[in-house]
Amino acid sequence: MSEQTRAEERTERRVVVVGAGMAGVQTAVALREQGFAGMVTLIGAEPHQPYDRPPLSKAVLLGKAEGSAFDVDFEALGIGLRLGCEVLGVRPADHELDTAEGPVRYDVLVLATGAEPIRLPGTEGVPGVHLLRTLDDAERLRPVLAEQHDIVVVGAGWIGAEFATAAREAGCAVTVVEAADRPLAGALPPEVAAPMAAWYADSGAALRTHARVERVEPGAVVLDDGSRVPAGAVVVGIGARPATGWLAGSGIGLGAHGEIVADAHLRTSAPDVYAVGDCASFPSGRYEGRLLVHHWDNALQGPRTVAANVIGETPAVYDPVPYFWSEQFGRFVQYAGHHASADTTLWRGDPSGAAWTVCWLREDRLVALLAVGRPRDLAQGRKLIEAGTPMDAAALTDPSKPLKTAAA
Repeated sequence: MSEQTRAEERTERRVVVVGAGMAGVQTAVALREQGFAGMVTLIGAEPHQPYDRPPLSKAVLLGKAEGSAFDVDFEALGIGLRLGCEVLGVRPADHELDTAEGPVRYDVLVLATGAEPIRLPGTEGVPGVHLLRTLDDAERLRPVLAEQHDIVVVGAGWIGAEFATAAREAGCAVTVVEAADRPLAGALPPEVAAPMAAWYADSGAALRTHARVERVEPGAVVLDDGSRVPAGAVVVGIGARPATGWLAGSGIGLGAHGEIVADAHLRTSAPDVYAVGDCASFPSGRYEGRLLVHHWDNALQGPRTVAANVIGETPAVYDPVPYFWSEQFGRFVQYAGHHASADTTLWRGDPSGAAWTVCWLREDRLVALLAVGRPRDLAQGRKLIEAGTPMDAAALTDPSKPLKTAAA
């Protein structure tokens, strides 16, 4: 095959990206940045111009911003947008995507459908019960905060804490109910999450643990112990699951959590189909296991690998150090790595104070780090995790010294 024929083939290739959130948008942009000359089409279920999600629980919710549209000139980049278009299925053998507007042919398909919030059983269609995942969700909640309703937040995870923070800032009375014995029970070990419980009271929010919702009534949430909590509105933040139900019958392999099982190059089990972001898990050589990461940075980094693999002949491997942040109750919380395989936990600073860090080590190497109000620790620690640098445990626990000086 001549070089001219190869060039013509590359120009005529059609890449279709399903999902117009961070992962989908960044995949389309990365393809152009890395020199892809073929057709790129981005399909989104929502009618809105593609937007970023983190501001929804902050500026958009509090009326400080009208929206959070990505600053991307899709037309100038030659990226076709099909918004308000629902995908119904995919037929990999035919290289066709089925949508509500008819079939769409592709040469390469990228699945970036993200995750969808888990609904509280028994609350479908109940007035005053809200989720916070989309721009429409935030716009429905904005007047609720402005009117300073009594609000019950179900779930003391990351999104629950961020929403409670915004609601308190808006002057609402807030009660957070959590089925576990502590906040962030699914994300952090008990000893690390325990100090965060005090943040709720400090902000004026009530935190009720070991509390399960029995039912939602007009003006109240009834808990399983029979107690009633006043509620002008209820916001549910009990987790999210990969938005992959539409792939049923496609033959594309899914994992235990419903996520698309991607390989180290973010390829799925179907030919010419990739998956990236919240909807996909990938194998990590660094952490010797499969990771499913529901965070913004993963949706930012993964697309570069997908684009490189769509364009290049030498497969690029995706094995990042996961990272995320959360702003809650006046604190900036950052996390890097994956602590499940750690054999040692070390503290830098007093967890009852305003700034402290937790370090997780495996065989004297840093594998994860949680920093509260210590962004320099996070920046230095992330690099040490990536490098696999041996650490001096005694030096690591001295918060007065830069974390990088603990490198052995």
